[in-house]
Amino acid sequence: MGIKSALLQTAQKYPLATTIAGGTLAATTVTKLILDSPSRTYTSDSVAREYDAWTSDGILEYYWGEHIHLGYYTDAELEAGYKKKDFIQAKYDFIDEMMKFGGIDVSEDRGAKVLDVGCGFGGTSRYLADKLGPKAEVTGITLSPNQVKRGTELAKERGLSNTNFMVMNALEMEFPDNSFDIVWACESGEHMPDKEAYINEMMRVLKPGGKFVMATWCQRDDRLVPFDKKDKRDLRTHPYFISIEAYKELIDATKMMNSVKTADWVKPTIASWRHSIWVGIYDPRGFIFKPTKYMKCARDAYCLERMHRAFKRGLMEYGMFAATKKA
Repeated sequence: MGIKSALLQTAQKYPLATTIAGGTLAATTVTKLILDSPSRTYTSDSVAREYDAWTSDGILEYYWGEHIHLGYYTDAELEAGYKKKDFIQAKYDFIDEMMKFGGIDVSEDRGAKVLDVGCGFGGTSRYLADKLGPKAEVTGITLSPNQVKRGTELAKERGLSNTNFMVMNALEMEFPDNSFDIVWACESGEHMPDKEAYINEMMRVLKPGGKFVMATWCQRDDRLVPFDKKDKRDLRTHPYFISIEAYKELIDATKMMNSVKTADWVKPTIASWRHSIWVGIYDPRGFIFKPTKYMKCARDAYCLERMHRAFKRGLMEYGMFAATKKA
């Protein structure tokens, strides 16, 4: 008896069980198709709308605290188990490590004029403003009006008068050339539809001798081994990623910067993806009373897991960049 005949006989013998199994398979297939589809089509204002919504409903702030970026985990912490580390503290540790990578020193750079490109609701901006002292001036820019509002509220609560948040397109900044001592960009490049303009604008507003540091999700360099269909499908959730090598080439092409230091921080950051899911499982209060957000939270948890897998299998890299502007 062939497989087809056996299946047919089984279906005839157990019609109810076959119907339930078929319905379950169909539901699973449909659910996967929904989850695998991009959550939004990128347009000029889709990023602003998305972060406006996250800021208004408070779910992201409840779980991630003030910092909408990955955390940093040492080898010892990974060995002990990443879930033993405080999820919020991992984000503060990331900022400290990024400061070190960018050569930003609390004594040497005290009083610096800083630009935080893609500031979220300003957690890093406020942290830098506090670290670099009251004479420092930290400006954060974002496309989201709600993030500007929330960032300003939190700065006032903490008595930080040396921060300023503005709605501004990072691809067309309104600042004059050579305006800032430090340009900081943490996980904003992913959302930029024009990577070249993004880099050019940051280099333009940095003062001669100023410090540039950037962290961004990158795809592996596909020039030697092109992406297959699965790779391309897995990368479609953002406008597009580029490689660490391609970003460095864009920075070098400006001819404004000294030698660019790069690194791949997948190892100390990858735990953040699954840690983000676990904090929601351990404490569902952030969304349990918001039933309209269940599907959104489920979709985002699924996306977090897919990102974890993409980084783990080498499709993605966590790009770090630091350089100073030529005098």
